[in-house]
Amino acid sequence: MKTTYYPEDNILEIHLNEKAVVREISHGWNVSISYAGDGSICEIVILEAQEKGLYPMFTERQAA
Repeated sequence: MKTTYYPEDNILEIHLNEKAVVREISHGWNVSISYAGDGSICEIVILEAQEKGLYPMFTERQAA
């Protein structure tokens, strides 16, 4: 997984894998989800990420 934030445009991209994108669906005006041929999610793009409280992100790690 890789996240990229573009501060000049306030866009957050969350890359989940490197599979080829075959379909992209908008969920509201500011969230777009890209899917691979097998139905798995490849990427999530969020516009106005700071205003929505999604960037900076808080990461919590727990021991198994």
